[in-house]
Amino acid sequence: MPPRRSILSAGVINYLIFAAICLIWGSSFILMKLGLYDENKHPLLTASQVAAIRIITAGLVLTPVLIRHYKKVPRKLSGWMVLSGFFGSFFPAFLFCIAETRIDSSLAGTLNSLTPIFAILLGFLFFGNKIPVSQVVGITIGFGGIVLLYFVQKHADAGQVSYASLVILATLLYGINVVVVKHYLSSVSPLVITAFSLVVVSVPSLVILWQTGFFNLPLHERRYIRACAAVCTLGILGTAIAWMLYYILIQRTSVLFTSTSSYGVPFVAFLWGWYYGETITIGQVGCLFVILLGVYLTRIKLNALYKKAS
Repeated sequence: MPPRRSILSAGVINYLIFAAICLIWGSSFILMKLGLYDENKHPLLTASQVAAIRIITAGLVLTPVLIRHYKKVPRKLSGWMVLSGFFGSFFPAFLFCIAETRIDSSLAGTLNSLTPIFAILLGFLFFGNKIPVSQVVGITIGFGGIVLLYFVQKHADAGQVSYASLVILATLLYGINVVVVKHYLSSVSPLVITAFSLVVVSVPSLVILWQTGFFNLPLHERRYIRACAAVCTLGILGTAIAWMLYYILIQRTSVLFTSTSSYGVPFVAFLWGWYYGETITIGQVGCLFVILLGVYLTRIKLNALYKKAS
């Protein structure tokens, strides 16, 4: 008998995975907010608790993966993998949650798109990677978008600017992680890196969760159940499954195609922010397009930067 044809072509499946990544990561920012506040915007979980639960949940989901692939973990590179866990997951998770106690999730989603720009800059500063003219222009435009966003936010709420800088710091750490993976972990399976690093950083996250008094909260109440469900969803989907889908898409297509998810994520974050009544100004939308234009120009040679990491 002839083999059965797939109902969906490979190209359609690739775009479905791509859309899923954009939707999941774009929804991550509002899920943080739902963990921090209830329906009436009253504080619930602390920023540290939300970040810790997110990492612990992702670590639990990936523990079976690590057990299955444990023999593939290179002992000599385990230190770099731990560093990847802290720079790529642990510290950014806490920085994002702290930032979202004062800024909207839509703004956090916009600034998150700066990661590839920092990756290119760090590769140039520490490893001498060449930066083509198009990327220099892209970096300049991207940071110009940040400056414009600063003035927009300053006009709207000056107190938000310092907290927005925490998101920028998180994207800088993401950039460091990209460079670390590219230059020191290029021989290791991305799935092994993700599983090992997240399981490792889930240990200090559990300690932090315990010390914050989380287990003494009235977790049986509906509002806390709702908040914990949102954060666990964030850990399972936004951290564990999203990264798996990301690497699957890399294997099916290319890093360049997969990395363009940076364009879709902010728009999904904006839609969720609008749905939950966050203030979105024309100035913010304009700055989003400026930043994304800068990211687009840096993408021209981004495949070369990530090639070994994938």
